[in-house]
Amino acid sequence: MKKVAIVGCGGSGKSELARKLAKILDAPVTHLDAAFYDDEWNALPMEKFAEVQRGLVAQPTWIIDGNYNSTLQIRLEACDTVVLMDVSTLAALWGIFSRQIRHGAGHKGNGVHNRITWGVIKYVATYRRKMRPRVMAKIEEFASGHAEVVFLTSRRHTRRWLEQVAAQHS
Repeated sequence: MKKVAIVGCGGSGKSELARKLAKILDAPVTHLDAAFYDDEWNALPMEKFAEVQRGLVAQPTWIIDGNYNSTLQIRLEACDTVVLMDVSTLAALWGIFSRQIRHGAGHKGNGVHNRITWGVIKYVATYRRKMRPRVMAKIEEFASGHAEVVFLTSRRHTRRWLEQVAAQHS
């Protein structure tokens, strides 16, 4: 496990998993929200964002968390492991609101990028129905055959998986 793409709904725990996994694997972590947005929430042009990701995946080891379906193919083609944070809608909604309570709004420099808008709430509330099938199709098309695919369905499941990974890498 040297090149890990972590995907899933907002609030599912992608960034926290990325930080913990990076410590276990001693690998650099990139939170795509930090690469995509500046401090004023201005988005990087999509071609430049894709270029940044192509540079990241060319490295010998990496952990990258974030969905960004339009550039997901770049990460999926290069990874050896895909982790889909496949939590329930309620768990993801709780995740975005509890993160806001714990960290406040804005950029925190550790992968925490909080900005709750109606658009974010709608995205999280409809992710399993609208976005998840698209992500699953891309995983099947671009990662199947060369990458291990891990589905983590709850925070407890995530903790147990991390313990297993830590035991294998100690």
